[in-house]
Order: sequence, then C-alpha cells, then structure tokens
Amino acid sequence: MDIQVPTAILDGTVLAILAKEDTYGYVITKAVQEKLKVSESTMYPVLRRLKKHAFLTNYDEPYEGRIRRYYHITDTGLTHLHELQTQWQDFRLAVDTLLMGEEK
Repeated sequence: MDIQVPTAILDGTVLAILAKEDTYGYVITKAVQEKLKVSESTMYPVLRRLKKHAFLTNYDEPYEGRIRRYYHITDTGLTHLHELQTQWQDFRLAVDTLLMGEEK
C-alpha cells in the first residue's frame, strides 16, 4: 500500500530544502524523491502554490546557455515552515501512539 503524501508535508519538505539554500526545481524534486514517492509533475504545482502564498520567491540565472529558475524562501515561508514543523511533531506523536502503541 502506498500512502499519499499530504499537501502540507510536501510544502514543508520544499520549504525545509530552501531554508538551507536557494536552488532550482529539478534539485528540489530529486531531493524529495530520494525520500518520498512523488512524481516530478507533483512538485512544480507545489512550487507555484508556495510562491502564490508568498512563502517563496524565484529568480532566473543563466546556466550553460539556458535559464535556470531558482527558488528562495521568504521570511513568511520560514515562519510557515516552523509552524509546519511544530504541527508535524504533534501529528507524528499522535500517529505513533495510535499505530504503533507508543506513548512518549
């Protein structure tokens, strides 16, 4: 059984990657795909949604005759990331307790 990755988790993973450094969509996609089963076509709408909500901005840089679009997390995005991290800890604890019988 495959568990569908919730939107908030995808948002959080992208913001966490960008909190470390600015990068472009392909690198973000590959970093997420190393850990989660998501398609490339899933990731670009995530980037557009995060930009729409002002959690990130983008800028273009030339690279080997082409233009690469880099993404940068905003202060609002950092705040949202911290909120998601807190919510994730609470959610993970609740699921561990229910599914695994773990009390912490």
